Amino acid sequence: MTFVGCWIGTDRKVPIVTDGSAWRQPDGAGWQGAQGARATSTSSATGLAAAGNGNGNGAAYGGGRLGNGARSPWWNDALADPWRDPDSPSAVVIRPSVGSSGPPLEPMADPSTAARRGLGLVFLVAAITALLAGGLGGALGFVFASRGNLGHGTVLGAAGNGTPASAAVRPPDSLAGVASRVLPSVVTVKVGSDSGFSLGSGFIASPDGYVITNDHVVEGEHGATTVTFSDDTTVSAKLIGVDQESDVAVVKVDKTGLPAVQFGDSDQVAVGDPVLAMGSPLALTNTVTSGIVSALDRTIEADEPGGPTRYYAAIQTDAAVNHGNSGGPLVDAGGRVIGINSVIRSLASDSDTAGNIGLAFAIPINQAKRIAQEIIDTGKSQRTVIGAELSSSYQNPNGGVQVSSVSSGGPADHAGLAAGDILTRLNGRPLDQPADLIALVRKYAPGQAVTIAYQRGGTAHTAQVTLAAASN
Repeated sequence: MTFVGCWIGTDRKVPIVTDGSAWRQPDGAGWQGAQGARATSTSSATGLAAAGNGNGNGAAYGGGRLGNGARSPWWNDALADPWRDPDSPSAVVIRPSVGSSGPPLEPMADPSTAARRGLGLVFLVAAITALLAGGLGGALGFVFASRGNLGHGTVLGAAGNGTPASAAVRPPDSLAGVASRVLPSVVTVKVGSDSGFSLGSGFIASPDGYVITNDHVVEGEHGATTVTFSDDTTVSAKLIGVDQESDVAVVKVDKTGLPAVQFGDSDQVAVGDPVLAMGSPLALTNTVTSGIVSALDRTIEADEPGGPTRYYAAIQTDAAVNHGNSGGPLVDAGGRVIGINSVIRSLASDSDTAGNIGLAFAIPINQAKRIAQEIIDTGKSQRTVIGAELSSSYQNPNGGVQVSSVSSGGPADHAGLAAGDILTRLNGRPLDQPADLIALVRKYAPGQAVTIAYQRGGTAHTAQVTLAAASN
Protein backbone atom coordinates (compact mmCIF):
# COMPACT_ATOMS: atom_id res chain seq x y z
CA MET A 1 0.00 0.00 0.00
CA THR A 2 1.22 3.43 -0.81
CA PHE A 3 0.33 6.54 1.10
CA VAL A 4 0.10 9.86 -0.63
CA GLY A 5 -0.75 12.45 1.96
CA CYS A 6 -1.70 12.29 5.63
CA TRP A 7 -4.43 12.71 8.15
CA ILE A 8 -6.54 15.94 8.12
CA GLY A 9 -8.15 17.33 11.20
CA THR A 10 -8.22 20.32 13.50
CA ASP A 11 -6.65 18.52 16.46
CA ARG A 12 -3.86 16.76 14.59
CA LYS A 13 -0.68 17.87 13.01
CA VAL A 14 0.01 17.08 9.42
CA PRO A 15 2.99 14.66 9.41
CA ILE A 16 5.88 15.38 7.23
CA VAL A 17 6.68 12.91 4.51
CA THR A 18 10.38 12.79 3.63
CA ASP A 19 12.87 10.56 1.94
CA GLY A 20 15.30 8.38 3.89
CA SER A 21 18.26 10.67 3.38
CA ALA A 22 16.80 13.28 5.69
CA TRP A 23 17.20 10.81 8.57
CA ARG A 24 20.91 10.57 8.31
CA GLN A 25 21.28 13.28 10.96
CA PRO A 26 20.16 12.21 14.42
CA ASP A 27 19.53 15.80 15.55
CA GLY A 28 16.59 16.04 13.17
CA ALA A 29 18.25 18.66 10.99
CA GLY A 30 17.06 16.81 7.92
CA TRP A 31 13.40 17.56 8.40
CA GLN A 32 12.00 19.19 5.25
CA GLY A 33 9.86 22.34 5.71
CA ALA A 34 7.40 23.17 8.49
CA GLN A 35 4.09 21.81 9.53
CA GLY A 36 1.87 21.38 6.49
CA ALA A 37 4.82 21.01 4.07
CA ARG A 38 4.54 18.27 1.54
CA ALA A 39 6.82 15.99 -0.36
CA THR A 40 6.04 13.29 -2.83
CA SER A 41 6.97 9.83 -1.60
CA THR A 42 5.92 6.27 -1.58
CA SER A 43 6.41 3.68 1.13
CA SER A 44 6.04 -0.03 1.65
CA ALA A 45 4.39 -1.66 4.59
CA THR A 46 7.66 -1.73 6.45
CA GLY A 47 7.83 2.03 6.25
CA LEU A 48 4.45 2.67 7.82
CA ALA A 49 4.26 4.65 10.98
CA ALA A 50 2.56 3.29 13.99
CA ALA A 51 -0.41 5.45 14.89
CA GLY A 52 -0.74 6.84 18.36
CA ASN A 53 -3.63 6.67 20.69
CA GLY A 54 -6.77 8.67 20.48
CA ASN A 55 -4.95 11.73 21.74
CA GLY A 56 -2.65 11.59 18.76
CA ASN A 57 0.42 10.38 20.61
CA GLY A 58 2.72 7.92 18.92
CA ALA A 59 6.29 7.20 17.93
CA ALA A 60 7.63 6.64 14.47
CA TYR A 61 9.46 3.42 13.68
CA GLY A 62 12.75 4.48 12.30
CA GLY A 63 12.09 8.03 13.60
CA GLY A 64 14.72 10.31 15.09
CA ARG A 65 12.91 11.77 18.09
CA LEU A 66 10.22 10.74 20.53
CA GLY A 67 6.84 12.50 20.74
CA ASN A 68 8.07 14.68 23.67
CA GLY A 69 11.01 15.92 21.63
CA ALA A 70 13.60 13.54 23.17
CA ARG A 71 16.09 11.82 20.93
CA SER A 72 15.20 8.20 20.16
CA PRO A 73 17.64 5.67 21.58
CA TRP A 74 16.87 3.42 18.65
CA TRP A 75 18.09 5.87 16.03
CA ASN A 76 19.88 4.40 13.07
CA ASP A 77 20.17 5.17 9.43
CA ALA A 78 17.06 4.28 7.57
CA LEU A 79 19.13 3.00 4.70
CA ALA A 80 20.74 0.47 7.01
CA ASP A 81 17.40 -1.00 8.13
CA PRO A 82 17.59 -4.75 7.41
CA TRP A 83 13.80 -4.95 7.11
CA ARG A 84 13.48 -2.19 4.56
CA ASP A 85 12.52 -2.96 1.00
CA PRO A 86 15.75 -2.43 -0.89
CA ASP A 87 13.76 -1.10 -3.85
CA SER A 88 12.06 1.60 -1.78
CA PRO A 89 14.44 4.57 -1.21
CA SER A 90 12.08 6.43 1.07
CA ALA A 91 10.26 6.02 4.36
CA VAL A 92 7.06 7.42 5.81
CA VAL A 93 7.58 8.81 9.26
CA ILE A 94 4.89 10.12 11.52
CA ARG A 95 6.09 12.97 13.68
CA PRO A 96 4.18 12.95 16.94
CA SER A 97 2.41 16.08 18.05
CA VAL A 98 4.35 18.42 20.22
CA GLY A 99 1.72 18.76 22.83
CA SER A 100 1.16 15.05 23.48
CA SER A 101 0.10 14.39 27.04
CA GLY A 102 0.85 10.65 27.11
CA PRO A 103 3.30 9.15 29.60
CA PRO A 104 6.96 9.45 28.60
CA LEU A 105 8.67 6.37 27.39
CA GLU A 106 11.17 4.73 29.73
CA PRO A 107 14.67 5.75 28.69
CA MET A 108 16.82 2.88 27.59
CA ALA A 109 20.59 2.65 27.69
CA ASP A 110 22.58 2.39 24.51
CA PRO A 111 23.91 -1.20 24.38
CA SER A 112 27.14 -0.07 22.75
CA THR A 113 27.73 2.40 25.62
CA ALA A 114 27.16 -0.31 28.22
CA ALA A 115 29.61 -2.58 26.42
CA ARG A 116 32.23 0.14 26.35
CA ARG A 117 31.76 0.80 30.07
CA GLY A 118 32.19 -2.93 30.83
CA LEU A 119 35.44 -3.11 28.89
CA GLY A 120 36.75 -0.03 30.66
CA LEU A 121 36.17 -1.66 34.04
CA VAL A 122 38.01 -4.77 32.91
CA PHE A 123 40.97 -2.71 31.75
CA LEU A 124 40.99 -0.77 35.05
CA VAL A 125 41.05 -3.95 37.16
CA ALA A 126 43.79 -5.44 34.97
CA ALA A 127 45.93 -2.30 35.30
CA ILE A 128 45.53 -2.19 39.09
CA THR A 129 46.39 -5.91 39.34
CA ALA A 130 49.51 -5.44 37.22
CA LEU A 131 50.66 -2.52 39.38
CA LEU A 132 50.15 -4.48 42.59
CA ALA A 133 51.94 -7.53 41.18
CA GLY A 134 54.86 -5.40 40.00
CA GLY A 135 55.16 -3.63 43.36
CA LEU A 136 55.05 -6.92 45.27
CA GLY A 137 57.62 -8.49 42.98
CA GLY A 138 59.97 -5.52 43.36
CA ALA A 139 59.67 -5.58 47.15
CA LEU A 140 60.37 -9.31 47.35
CA GLY A 141 63.30 -8.97 44.97
CA PHE A 142 64.84 -6.23 47.11
CA VAL A 143 64.44 -8.29 50.29
CA PHE A 144 66.03 -11.41 48.76
CA ALA A 145 68.85 -9.40 47.19
CA SER A 146 69.58 -7.60 50.45
CA ARG A 147 69.65 -10.80 52.47
CA GLY A 148 71.81 -12.51 49.88
CA ASN A 149 74.19 -9.56 49.51
CA LEU A 150 73.27 -9.40 45.85
CA GLY A 151 72.01 -5.84 45.78
CA HIS A 152 73.77 -2.63 45.07
CA GLY A 153 72.74 -0.74 48.19
CA THR A 154 75.09 0.92 50.66
CA VAL A 155 78.75 0.63 49.65
CA LEU A 156 81.23 0.59 52.53
CA GLY A 157 84.53 2.43 52.22
CA ALA A 158 85.70 5.20 49.97
CA ALA A 159 85.62 4.71 46.25
CA GLY A 160 89.00 3.82 44.81
CA ASN A 161 90.65 2.74 41.62
CA GLY A 162 91.63 -0.85 42.32
CA THR A 163 94.11 -2.11 44.90
CA PRO A 164 96.50 0.54 46.27
CA ALA A 165 100.05 0.10 45.07
CA SER A 166 101.34 -0.13 48.64
CA ALA A 167 99.03 -3.11 49.26
CA ALA A 168 99.98 -4.90 46.05
CA VAL A 169 103.76 -4.55 46.18
CA ARG A 170 105.78 -4.29 49.39
CA PRO A 171 109.12 -2.48 49.11
CA PRO A 172 112.04 -4.77 50.03
CA ASP A 173 113.09 -2.47 52.86
CA SER A 174 109.59 -2.36 54.43
CA LEU A 175 108.86 -4.49 57.50
CA ALA A 176 106.76 -6.81 55.36
CA GLY A 177 109.56 -7.05 52.80
CA VAL A 178 112.12 -7.84 55.49
CA ALA A 179 109.88 -10.46 57.08
CA SER A 180 109.25 -12.21 53.76
CA ARG A 181 113.00 -12.50 53.14
CA VAL A 182 114.00 -13.68 56.62
CA LEU A 183 111.17 -16.04 57.60
CA PRO A 184 112.32 -18.89 55.30
CA SER A 185 115.53 -18.96 57.39
CA VAL A 186 113.71 -19.22 60.74
CA VAL A 187 113.03 -22.66 62.23
CA THR A 188 111.32 -24.30 65.18
CA VAL A 189 113.51 -26.53 67.35
CA LYS A 190 111.90 -29.35 69.31
CA VAL A 191 113.89 -31.45 71.76
CA GLY A 192 112.80 -34.51 73.73
CA SER A 193 113.46 -34.47 77.46
CA ASP A 194 112.71 -36.49 80.60
CA SER A 195 109.49 -34.53 81.18
CA GLY A 196 108.32 -34.51 77.57
CA PHE A 197 109.85 -32.06 75.16
CA SER A 198 111.00 -28.47 74.99
CA LEU A 199 110.27 -26.14 72.11
CA GLY A 200 112.12 -23.08 70.93
CA SER A 201 113.27 -21.27 67.83
CA GLY A 202 116.43 -21.03 65.76
CA PHE A 203 117.77 -19.82 62.42
CA ILE A 204 119.75 -21.31 59.56
CA ALA A 205 123.37 -20.19 59.85
CA SER A 206 124.74 -21.92 56.75
CA PRO A 207 123.37 -23.48 53.54
CA ASP A 208 124.72 -26.90 54.55
CA GLY A 209 122.39 -27.25 57.54
CA TYR A 210 123.89 -25.59 60.65
CA VAL A 211 121.28 -24.00 62.90
CA ILE A 212 121.95 -21.63 65.81
CA THR A 213 119.70 -21.58 68.88
CA ASN A 214 119.89 -21.09 72.67
CA ASP A 215 121.58 -23.55 74.99
CA HIS A 216 118.54 -23.53 77.29
CA VAL A 217 116.37 -24.72 74.36
CA VAL A 218 118.37 -27.94 73.95
CA GLU A 219 119.42 -28.24 77.59
CA GLY A 220 118.74 -31.65 79.06
CA GLU A 221 118.42 -33.32 75.67
CA HIS A 222 117.47 -36.98 76.13
CA GLY A 223 115.31 -37.67 73.11
CA ALA A 224 115.10 -36.86 69.45
CA THR A 225 115.79 -33.35 68.22
CA THR A 226 113.86 -32.09 65.22
CA VAL A 227 113.86 -28.90 63.17
CA THR A 228 110.73 -27.63 61.44
CA PHE A 229 111.17 -25.15 58.59
CA SER A 230 108.86 -22.30 57.67
CA ASP A 231 107.12 -24.52 55.08
CA ASP A 232 106.22 -27.03 57.85
CA THR A 233 108.81 -29.54 56.68
CA THR A 234 110.28 -31.39 59.67
CA VAL A 235 113.64 -33.18 59.72
CA SER A 236 115.81 -34.77 62.36
CA ALA A 237 118.69 -32.74 63.81
CA LYS A 238 121.91 -33.49 65.65
CA LEU A 239 123.32 -31.44 68.51
CA ILE A 240 126.83 -30.21 67.61
CA GLY A 241 127.81 -28.31 70.75
CA VAL A 242 126.88 -25.67 73.35
CA ASP A 243 128.35 -22.83 75.39
CA GLN A 244 126.28 -22.88 78.53
CA GLU A 245 127.56 -19.63 80.07
CA SER A 246 126.92 -17.74 76.83
CA ASP A 247 123.59 -19.58 76.19
CA VAL A 248 124.52 -20.51 72.61
CA ALA A 249 123.99 -23.90 70.91
CA VAL A 250 124.44 -25.32 67.41
CA VAL A 251 122.46 -28.18 65.82
CA LYS A 252 122.82 -29.71 62.36
CA VAL A 253 120.30 -31.04 59.85
CA ASP A 254 121.15 -33.30 56.95
CA LYS A 255 120.11 -30.91 54.17
CA THR A 256 121.92 -28.61 51.79
CA GLY A 257 120.98 -25.57 49.77
CA LEU A 258 119.16 -24.03 52.72
CA PRO A 259 118.45 -20.26 52.88
CA ALA A 260 120.96 -18.98 55.42
CA VAL A 261 120.46 -15.68 57.22
CA GLN A 262 122.54 -12.58 56.60
CA PHE A 263 124.55 -11.56 59.66
CA GLY A 264 124.72 -7.96 60.81
CA ASP A 265 127.18 -6.12 63.08
CA SER A 266 125.86 -5.78 66.60
CA ASP A 267 128.60 -3.28 67.44
CA GLN A 268 126.97 -0.83 65.00
CA VAL A 269 123.49 -1.04 66.52
CA ALA A 270 122.10 2.16 68.04
CA VAL A 271 119.31 2.78 70.48
CA GLY A 272 116.11 3.52 68.56
CA ASP A 273 116.92 1.30 65.58
CA PRO A 274 113.83 -0.62 64.35
CA VAL A 275 113.98 -4.38 64.82
CA LEU A 276 111.90 -7.51 64.19
CA ALA A 277 111.73 -10.54 66.48
CA MET A 278 110.91 -13.84 64.77
CA GLY A 279 110.21 -17.32 66.04
CA SER A 280 107.57 -19.63 67.50
CA PRO A 281 106.16 -18.06 70.68
CA LEU A 282 103.88 -20.54 72.44
CA ALA A 283 104.41 -22.87 69.45
CA LEU A 284 102.93 -20.32 67.01
CA THR A 285 105.38 -20.75 64.15
CA ASN A 286 106.44 -18.01 61.75
CA THR A 287 105.48 -15.24 64.15
CA VAL A 288 106.91 -11.76 63.56
CA THR A 289 106.80 -8.85 66.02
CA SER A 290 108.35 -5.42 65.70
CA GLY A 291 109.91 -2.87 68.00
CA ILE A 292 113.04 -0.84 68.52
CA VAL A 293 116.37 -1.22 70.25
CA SER A 294 115.62 0.04 73.75
CA ALA A 295 119.11 -0.18 75.25
CA LEU A 296 122.55 -1.67 74.65
CA ASP A 297 124.95 -3.64 76.83
CA ARG A 298 122.24 -4.46 79.33
CA THR A 299 123.87 -6.88 81.76
CA ILE A 300 122.18 -10.27 81.93
CA GLU A 301 123.00 -12.63 84.76
CA ALA A 302 120.63 -15.55 84.36
CA ASP A 303 120.78 -18.76 86.31
CA GLU A 304 118.55 -21.73 86.88
CA PRO A 305 118.45 -24.07 89.88
CA GLY A 306 121.21 -26.63 89.41
CA GLY A 307 122.30 -25.02 86.14
CA PRO A 308 124.99 -22.65 85.00
CA THR A 309 124.98 -18.89 85.38
CA ARG A 310 124.82 -17.17 82.01
CA TYR A 311 126.40 -13.76 81.40
CA TYR A 312 126.13 -11.47 78.43
CA ALA A 313 125.74 -7.78 77.63
CA ALA A 314 122.39 -7.90 75.87
CA ILE A 315 120.54 -5.83 73.32
CA GLN A 316 117.27 -4.76 74.95
CA THR A 317 114.14 -4.45 72.79
CA ASP A 318 110.44 -3.80 73.25
CA ALA A 319 109.50 -6.20 70.44
CA ALA A 320 107.11 -8.82 71.83
CA VAL A 321 108.99 -11.95 72.92
CA ASN A 322 107.43 -14.90 74.76
CA HIS A 323 108.10 -18.53 75.62
CA GLY A 324 109.12 -20.27 72.41
CA ASN A 325 110.88 -17.22 70.94
CA SER A 326 114.15 -18.31 72.56
CA GLY A 327 116.84 -18.98 69.97
CA GLY A 328 115.06 -17.01 67.23
CA PRO A 329 116.68 -14.08 65.43
CA LEU A 330 116.42 -10.38 66.20
CA VAL A 331 116.92 -8.61 62.87
CA ASP A 332 117.48 -5.00 61.90
CA ALA A 333 115.59 -2.99 59.27
CA GLY A 334 117.79 -4.49 56.55
CA GLY A 335 116.91 -8.07 57.50
CA ARG A 336 120.34 -8.74 59.04
CA VAL A 337 120.55 -10.76 62.25
CA ILE A 338 121.91 -8.63 65.11
CA GLY A 339 121.01 -10.86 68.07
CA ILE A 340 119.50 -14.07 69.45
CA ASN A 341 116.30 -13.61 71.47
CA SER A 342 116.99 -15.24 74.83
CA VAL A 343 115.25 -13.92 77.96
CA ILE A 344 112.53 -11.54 79.09
CA ARG A 345 111.75 -9.63 82.25
CA SER A 346 108.30 -10.12 83.70
CA LEU A 347 106.23 -9.21 86.75
CA ALA A 348 105.11 -12.83 87.10
CA SER A 349 106.24 -14.73 90.16
CA ASP A 350 107.34 -17.79 88.16
CA SER A 351 108.72 -18.45 84.71
CA ASP A 352 105.76 -20.57 83.61
CA THR A 353 103.34 -17.65 83.78
CA ALA A 354 105.79 -14.98 82.64
CA GLY A 355 104.92 -13.13 79.46
CA ASN A 356 105.87 -10.14 77.39
CA ILE A 357 105.80 -6.71 79.01
CA GLY A 358 108.08 -5.05 76.46
CA LEU A 359 111.36 -6.02 78.14
CA ALA A 360 113.19 -8.60 76.04
CA PHE A 361 116.91 -9.26 75.70
CA ALA A 362 119.03 -10.71 72.90
CA ILE A 363 122.60 -11.98 72.80
CA PRO A 364 124.66 -9.70 70.47
CA ILE A 365 125.24 -11.57 67.21
CA ASN A 366 128.95 -10.72 67.09
CA GLN A 367 129.39 -12.69 70.29
CA ALA A 368 126.98 -15.50 69.35
CA LYS A 369 128.39 -15.92 65.84
CA ARG A 370 131.93 -16.17 67.13
CA ILE A 371 130.95 -18.80 69.67
CA ALA A 372 128.90 -20.77 67.11
CA GLN A 373 131.80 -20.74 64.65
CA GLU A 374 134.12 -22.12 67.33
CA ILE A 375 131.63 -24.85 68.17
CA ILE A 376 131.34 -25.82 64.49
CA ASP A 377 135.09 -25.78 63.99
CA THR A 378 136.24 -27.39 67.23
CA GLY A 379 133.15 -28.70 68.99
CA LYS A 380 133.64 -26.20 71.84
CA SER A 381 134.03 -22.47 72.41
CA GLN A 382 136.52 -20.22 74.14
CA ARG A 383 135.50 -18.04 77.04
CA THR A 384 137.04 -14.56 77.18
CA VAL A 385 138.56 -13.47 80.50
CA ILE A 386 140.39 -10.45 81.95
CA GLY A 387 142.44 -12.40 84.48
CA ALA A 388 141.17 -10.81 87.69
CA GLU A 389 138.87 -11.77 90.57
CA LEU A 390 136.38 -9.25 91.96
CA SER A 391 135.06 -8.66 95.47
CA SER A 392 131.40 -9.55 95.99
CA SER A 393 131.11 -7.44 99.14
CA TYR A 394 132.32 -4.12 97.77
CA GLN A 395 129.67 -1.38 97.91
CA ASN A 396 130.17 2.18 96.70
CA PRO A 397 127.38 4.70 96.01
CA ASN A 398 129.54 6.10 93.22
CA GLY A 399 129.72 2.72 91.48
CA GLY A 400 132.72 0.66 90.46
CA VAL A 401 133.91 -2.87 91.21
CA GLN A 402 136.92 -3.80 93.34
CA VAL A 403 139.68 -6.18 92.24
CA SER A 404 140.33 -8.76 94.92
CA SER A 405 143.13 -10.63 93.10
CA VAL A 406 144.95 -10.72 89.76
CA SER A 407 146.04 -13.89 87.95
CA SER A 408 149.81 -13.94 87.49
CA GLY A 409 150.73 -13.52 83.87
CA GLY A 410 147.12 -12.84 82.89
CA PRO A 411 145.72 -9.89 80.92
CA ALA A 412 145.08 -7.72 84.02
CA ASP A 413 148.56 -8.43 85.40
CA HIS A 414 150.17 -7.48 82.08
CA ALA A 415 148.17 -4.22 82.06
CA GLY A 416 149.44 -3.26 85.55
CA LEU A 417 146.22 -3.75 87.46
CA ALA A 418 146.47 -4.85 91.08
CA ALA A 419 144.32 -6.02 93.97
CA GLY A 420 142.45 -3.11 95.56
CA ASP A 421 141.98 -1.18 92.32
CA ILE A 422 138.44 0.13 91.70
CA LEU A 423 137.46 -0.47 88.09
CA THR A 424 134.87 2.12 86.98
CA ARG A 425 134.47 1.74 83.18
CA LEU A 426 135.23 -0.66 80.32
CA ASN A 427 135.32 1.03 76.91
CA GLY A 428 133.23 3.79 78.41
CA ARG A 429 130.57 1.53 79.87
CA PRO A 430 130.01 2.06 83.62
CA LEU A 431 130.68 -0.82 86.00
CA ASP A 432 128.39 -1.01 89.02
CA GLN A 433 128.58 -4.71 89.95
CA PRO A 434 130.82 -7.68 89.19
CA ALA A 435 128.33 -9.11 86.64
CA ASP A 436 128.80 -5.95 84.56
CA LEU A 437 132.50 -6.61 84.08
CA ILE A 438 132.01 -10.33 83.34
CA ALA A 439 129.25 -9.71 80.77
CA LEU A 440 131.15 -6.92 78.99
CA VAL A 441 134.41 -8.89 78.84
CA ARG A 442 132.65 -11.89 77.27
CA LYS A 443 131.23 -9.66 74.60
CA TYR A 444 134.70 -9.42 73.05
CA ALA A 445 136.82 -12.09 71.50
CA PRO A 446 140.09 -13.25 73.04
CA GLY A 447 142.96 -11.07 71.81
CA GLN A 448 140.90 -7.87 71.64
CA ALA A 449 142.12 -4.87 73.61
CA VAL A 450 139.80 -2.85 75.81
CA THR A 451 140.27 0.36 77.81
CA ILE A 452 139.80 0.12 81.56
CA ALA A 453 139.27 3.22 83.72
CA TYR A 454 140.12 2.65 87.37
CA GLN A 455 141.02 4.38 90.62
CA ARG A 456 143.93 3.64 92.89
CA GLY A 457 144.40 5.54 96.10
CA GLY A 458 141.80 8.13 94.99
CA THR A 459 143.62 8.81 91.72
CA ALA A 460 142.04 8.06 88.35
CA HIS A 461 143.97 5.92 85.86
CA THR A 462 143.39 4.09 82.57
CA ALA A 463 144.89 0.90 81.23
CA GLN A 464 144.81 -1.01 77.93
CA VAL A 465 144.02 -4.65 78.57
CA THR A 466 144.33 -7.33 75.91
CA LEU A 467 141.78 -9.99 76.75
CA ALA A 468 142.57 -13.70 76.64
CA ALA A 469 140.78 -17.03 76.51
CA ALA A 470 140.24 -19.02 79.68
CA SER A 471 142.75 -21.82 80.07
CA ASN A 472 140.08 -24.36 81.01
